[in-house]
Amino acid sequence: MRIGLFATCLGDTLFPEAVKSTAVLLARLGHDVVFPPGQTCCGQMHVNTGYQREPVPLVRNFAEQFGDASIDAVVMPSGSCAGSVRHQHEIIAERYGDAALRSGVATVKAKTYELSEFLVDVLDATDVGAYFPHRVTYHPTCHSLRMLRVGEKPLRLLRAVDSIDLVELPEADACCGFGGTFAVKNADTSTAMLQDKMRNVATTGAAVCTAGDSSCLMHIGGGLSRIKSGTRTLHLAQILCSTRTAPHVLMEAAR
Repeated sequence: MRIGLFATCLGDTLFPEAVKSTAVLLARLGHDVVFPPGQTCCGQMHVNTGYQREPVPLVRNFAEQFGDASIDAVVMPSGSCAGSVRHQHEIIAERYGDAALRSGVATVKAKTYELSEFLVDVLDATDVGAYFPHRVTYHPTCHSLRMLRVGEKPLRLLRAVDSIDLVELPEADACCGFGGTFAVKNADTSTAMLQDKMRNVATTGAAVCTAGDSSCLMHIGGGLSRIKSGTRTLHLAQILCSTRTAPHVLMEAAR
């Protein structure tokens, strides 16, 4: 299968290892991974902030970059960006686009997946040959949980990882408090939600808190580092990419 990899803004600027791990993992499973060089932001942050007309050029570019018929699937290590492409792009195209944009958006929407749902639903794979001998807890991000409804797919993948000690996160489905500009505009509320999330992470005794969205990991990880909890954050793709022959070296978190 020829897979178009979408890096996402946070992946490109702050979490490149999550993007690299996605590419390595998919290639290890026998697929041809391509990276359209003209890709840019999906436009999610504009839409979420109320600017629906402004991202039209971004939506058009996304459809053009990934609409090539030779690309069988578009995969990204982000539930929020996958949710934007599958839901918001159609709304923008219908309201502000032309016939060509609507057609392009529909084509790309039909073949766009968040990483865990692509592995489980499309490739029918839960055991991807991963090895990660550490205690891990999983935070299900809001967009993946509520918009994409990936459900147990990330957990099914984690449970199949060799030597992992997977522990349940209390109140796992509670938002971490990031929400993009929500964390800036409603800082006090965001911080209170983050404190609840960090407290629940601490009860697990996990060395790693993982998730499928770098934005949540940035928020949670920032908080955990400031309180020197000893728990670090790591993208799901990085855990799934780790093998016995090429294990992920877990750096000790600040204490």
